[in-house]
Amino acid sequence: MMKLRNYFLTGIIISAPLAITAYLSWSIVHWVDSWVKPYIPYRYNPDHYLPFAVPGFGLIVALVVITAIGFLTANFIGRTVVGAGEKLLNRMPLVRNVYSGLKQIFETVLAHRTELFNRVGLFEYPRKGAWSIVFIASQEDNEISDALEPHEGKTIAVFRPITPNVTTGYLLYVKESDVIPLEMTVEEAAKLLISAGLVGPEYRNKTKELAKQARANVEHEKPALEPARPVAEKAQPARRRRTASSRPKR
Repeated sequence: MMKLRNYFLTGIIISAPLAITAYLSWSIVHWVDSWVKPYIPYRYNPDHYLPFAVPGFGLIVALVVITAIGFLTANFIGRTVVGAGEKLLNRMPLVRNVYSGLKQIFETVLAHRTELFNRVGLFEYPRKGAWSIVFIASQEDNEISDALEPHEGKTIAVFRPITPNVTTGYLLYVKESDVIPLEMTVEEAAKLLISAGLVGPEYRNKTKELAKQARANVEHEKPALEPARPVAEKAQPARRRRTASSRPKR
């Protein structure tokens, strides 16, 4: 029974991530298809010619259309059309606030995607003695940091995610000296948070492996020592020199 239990748990560990990943991917594909396929002309929709629905066709059409919009917007005519549309949206009282906020978020995320949350740290929260994992965001001077600098000194923006949903959390402005930086990557910290502390980074194993490699490199680069010569061989030339110098001159 113990072996059967272990086999069952092993099967769950192998099949559950695959099943959840396939389910989420399939759900996203169907969600995009349900939005895009109704707008595809009848003659170009393969669902009307085939006896079965083609999954993912709407997703492919959406990717092509978004890429084409980006290509057309990159030239002068496209920028002019987009500028005219933004001027029209800016005249609408409620729509302009929503549009400007969403546009700024997408521009920040896509333009600086390699700099967002590139470090992980520890911050003492929500009480003294309790530490939370935070993602350190890319720092830019703004009104909040300028207002806090005379009172708190240099502050940084950190994002404290909530376990197990790391996409939600709190944005905090804290002293830079109160944050302890860590060597783990953002992906490793996300795994640790999603698993509620069960899947941690292999910090000790990596450290041991690096130390082992360093010792191996030192041993490999160390020059070989020359074999020591006997004392008699070293003293023989000196004795010969003394004998030659002590001979009487003719």
